[in-house]
Amino acid sequence: MITNATPDKDLAPRYSGQQKAAVLLVTLGEELSGEVLKHLDEDEVAQLGKEVARIPSITSEDAEAILNEFYQMSMAQDYVLKGGLEYARRMLISAFGQEHGKKILDRLVKLLGHETASFDALQKADPQQLAKFIHSEHPQTIALILSHLGSSQAAGLLFSLPAEMRADVALRMASLDQISPDIISKIAGIIGQKLKALGELSRESYGGVRAVAEMFNRLDSTTSKEILDKIENEDPNLVETIRHLMFVFEDLLLIDQGGIKECLGRVDRKILTVALKGTSDQLKSHFLQCMSQRGAEMLREDMDALGPVKIKEVEAAQQQIISIVRQLEAEGVLSLKGTVGEQYVV
Repeated sequence: MITNATPDKDLAPRYSGQQKAAVLLVTLGEELSGEVLKHLDEDEVAQLGKEVARIPSITSEDAEAILNEFYQMSMAQDYVLKGGLEYARRMLISAFGQEHGKKILDRLVKLLGHETASFDALQKADPQQLAKFIHSEHPQTIALILSHLGSSQAAGLLFSLPAEMRADVALRMASLDQISPDIISKIAGIIGQKLKALGELSRESYGGVRAVAEMFNRLDSTTSKEILDKIENEDPNLVETIRHLMFVFEDLLLIDQGGIKECLGRVDRKILTVALKGTSDQLKSHFLQCMSQRGAEMLREDMDALGPVKIKEVEAAQQQIISIVRQLEAEGVLSLKGTVGEQYVV
């Protein structure tokens, strides 16, 4: 059984990465191991075969620790693909606690280092130069570049593109998480060579639907609606998913105190407690400073008393609050969108 327990601290020195992989294959059994090996090349299969043959007796504790490590790393990689490293960090800390969640993510970053190295300073590139550069590139390349930028910068660069290109680029960006990591890595290497003149490159996420949604959050409503309408002609289900994700809970940091107080006036206290339990200290403070001293103390006590909370429960509570925020926006009580694009026009 896989649990959320922290792996044995002495496990790493006793087992190399290949030995852990071999133990994992043995633990999974012949049928599942066979499916895994189908995705490896001949040299990798041969190397793992040797390691399996060399495996000494292994305790149930070590086997469970290796299974747990595999489970946690798989979960971390899934979070990265869904929403980038910052999203993964929040989810892992919520699931495993501050210290262990950070360790899991640190290990994953090291493993993915060769795939992300080409983007290590892309966000620092001059926006005007970057805009000029992407205009001459293939839409697939543009999509990959935008997926490795912060959502505000990506929105501005998308806005700078010719109107007829925007929907195509957004569609390609949304489907990046379905492309082989090897292809992603090769494209990244080509971009890295081309962008040397702009300085060292940046970022850690892979795009996907969530990245597109966050990018659209930073566009003005007219532009985002125009692009979404075009995408809807190609893929109605994708547009529905994008619209569902077009405001993430951490974006509540963009709302001023007046807007947060309006939100607090409508949200159920139990829902708020669960939602804030799984978020950053910065966002917790953003809410707490909009409450009375006594109210803030009671909310802190409620969160402490809550104990561990399942991620799906946290996300469900956060979605309920987002729905309330969207309703407040529809009523004109607050605004979620900022103006972008002017500083990127070429």
